[in-house]
Amino acid sequence: MPKLIWLNGNLVPPEQATVSVFDHGLLYGDGVFEGIRVYNHRVFKLATHLNRLYESAKSIRLNIPITLQDLTEATHATVKANGVQNGYIRLCVTRGAGTLGLNPFACPTPNIFIIVDAITLYPAELYDKGLAVITSSVVRNHPAALSPRVKSLNYLNNILAKIEAIDAGVLEAVMLNPQGYIAECTGDNIFIVKDGVLYSPPLHAGVLEGITMTTVLRLATEAGIEIRRPDLTKHDLYIADEMFLTGTAAEVIPVTKVDNRTVGEGEVGPMTQLLINAFKNLVSNNAPED
Repeated sequence: MPKLIWLNGNLVPPEQATVSVFDHGLLYGDGVFEGIRVYNHRVFKLATHLNRLYESAKSIRLNIPITLQDLTEATHATVKANGVQNGYIRLCVTRGAGTLGLNPFACPTPNIFIIVDAITLYPAELYDKGLAVITSSVVRNHPAALSPRVKSLNYLNNILAKIEAIDAGVLEAVMLNPQGYIAECTGDNIFIVKDGVLYSPPLHAGVLEGITMTTVLRLATEAGIEIRRPDLTKHDLYIADEMFLTGTAAEVIPVTKVDNRTVGEGEVGPMTQLLINAFKNLVSNNAPED
């Protein structure tokens, strides 16, 4: 449990960190957020995360009532106030309190809060032996309906797929887009390896441009790995030599089973292990904040 929450300019105890029941973030999922990692007191890719936050807000015409510099300082102050060396930040901007109607312009003052806490998305042993996943029957939202580049508070589409995964006895699900191509998982981006080539779905498939994903793509390029980003189908998952997921909370985690089919040899593959090691090395040695 965090000691202090940053709420609209003040650090307050968790029991005092409250918003109105009329907040449109609660009533309609109207708002944006970022999940951010802290490694050795450094906020990993903070500038990149905050730029994405402001872009998401601009896309939905939500004015964040604080400068980028001030929000950067507030994030650092919250990490320091909680004495966190390694942890997770959840930074949210809600539309604010308004009327019992959809009109966002009836909400004069957005709410901003920053939570710094620990997070464990998957059990530690799965990073060694690999994760089992399913492909979900829940279709990813069409990009023309809601851009996946907007990291919004409305995650019901992902949550329904997550429920399906849990009901199937696994912890994650791959979601297809309306055309039947692979998009992403409920909370992670997806990669496969086939014949020494690294594949990941293209952004036009309805993919959030994950910050861990782009970091891993850069690490792969630096390692001389060939990267391709065509549209992928379930067939590509079933014949993959290796598979892994990336995300701020998940970091880099191998997948060794999909829809009860064994991926490759059923163990962490060499390219996956190389990229896991490269990512760990990056974040443990002066993790970049830009």
